[in-house]
Amino acid sequence: MLITGGTSGIGLALAEAFAARGASVAVCARSRAGLEAFRATHPDLLAVEADVTDTASQTALLDAVEQRYGRIDVLVSNAGLLIERDFTIAPPTAAELADEFALNLVAPVQLTASTLSRWPRLDAIVLVSSGYALVSPKRSPTYGAAKAGLHGFAEGLRRQLASRGTHVLEVLPPTVDTRATAHLQVSKVKPDMVAAATLDALAKKRPMALVGQTRMLPALLRLAPNAIGRMVGQT
Repeated sequence: MLITGGTSGIGLALAEAFAARGASVAVCARSRAGLEAFRATHPDLLAVEADVTDTASQTALLDAVEQRYGRIDVLVSNAGLLIERDFTIAPPTAAELADEFALNLVAPVQLTASTLSRWPRLDAIVLVSSGYALVSPKRSPTYGAAKAGLHGFAEGLRRQLASRGTHVLEVLPPTVDTRATAHLQVSKVKPDMVAAATLDALAKKRPMALVGQTRMLPALLRLAPNAIGRMVGQT
């Protein structure tokens, strides 16, 4: 299996959880320091330096996994980044938006396409989205937009691949306790909680893994969309 962004946060928790169950795990990341730390801790797993927003790097990544393990049976697109943007103070440039959407939306879609072109019948595709896919946050409307796009992709892809038996799972965590969210004074869940919910949803063939505060979000949005939207969107 391949996990993008697998050297820290949710990705690292997923890598360790799957490895503990005997899976052959490969991870990728852009940070050399993160990769070196991962290799030191997990010498038996494959760690590849790769930029998932670059198609040539994607190809090299899939080549490396194929050379080591022969194939990919589970693809986990986890790499992403929340950038806080206030359009009333500093509207982003076209280049900034392109970079953000390339990582958070285009890359997982393109990597899915590249992986399926080699191995058309994957066991599972896991797309790590966010509760913000359902309610876009005030502090980062572009992140919410990208994750909403990933949510739509997961829904449509699930319908397309149903006849092949490929399980398409969307993981929707709330704010996760990582270095990137250390400055936020909000309720957070631990990365290993997200990993546990992901493995449970895969085992039970669920379409979505709703974690922590997001578990009731779809139902609450149906009952009181305006109130819940205002409340969640402020986080």
